[in-house]
Amino acid sequence: MDAAAMRAQVERLETHLAELRAGHDQLQRSIREVQVTVTSADQLVTVTVDARGQVERVELDSRIYQRPDSRHLAATITATIQQASAEAMAQVTELVRPYLPSEALQAHLGIDLAEVLDQRDTELLER
Repeated sequence: MDAAAMRAQVERLETHLAELRAGHDQLQRSIREVQVTVTSADQLVTVTVDARGQVERVELDSRIYQRPDSRHLAATITATIQQASAEAMAQVTELVRPYLPSEALQAHLGIDLAEVLDQRDTELLER
């Protein structure tokens, strides 16, 4: 390979690296913007989580006092948080999918998102 061809190859690699960096910066911004809000089927609990599934806000409808059942309320809060977290993880997964092969992504996350979402659907249907 002559000097001109090597220079052209280096320029292509530098351009590709710059594109990757720009994509990485945009990816980070997009991930930081992920926020998921889920309301329970009975409309009593609303939960908002961030991209990591961390709870940012929990809202309880005042109707919870009409049926004071702490176990049911706790289960509803927990299920709503889990659903919101799973949805946030699914959004983040879609954002990073172009940058990572699915096997690497699943290994990094350590979970099977489809299985989690299927399990949540089953739990919600049983209520």
